[in-house]
Amino acid sequence: MFDISWSELLILGIVTLVFVGPKELPVFMRTLGRYAGVARRHANEFKAQFDAAMREAELDSMRKEVEQMQNSINSEVMKAKSSIDEASTATKIETNASAPQPSPAISPQPPLPSLEVAPSPPIAAAPSPEPPLPASPEKYSSPAERTES
Repeated sequence: MFDISWSELLILGIVTLVFVGPKELPVFMRTLGRYAGVARRHANEFKAQFDAAMREAELDSMRKEVEQMQNSINSEVMKAKSSIDEASTATKIETNASAPQPSPAISPQPPLPSLEVAPSPPIAAAPSPEPPLPASPEKYSSPAERTES
């Protein structure tokens, strides 16, 4: 992490032993361990807060994207609904225009005279084709052949 070799750590240990002394060395190491733990906890808290901020920023951007998609979908649905409403009103107007209007109740109209149509002449039937010839060979044979048999 700090790129310190074992020889450098050995030199630091010897210098610490000389300056602190063998009697106070365990207390010094305990205190040093506590400070390292506190520093590690602060680093982890900072990292957690930073990750939470990144997730929140990402969620905000995703929330904005979802809102934009929702707005576009809502606008498309509203356009479709208005076009359907327009088509519906146009259809109602067309059907009302083509439907017969009721006559006013002032005076009824006289019935239209009926037109009688003469019956059409019957269609002549087409002549039927000649009847088929029988399939028996006796009828096709000559009279001489019939007498011989």
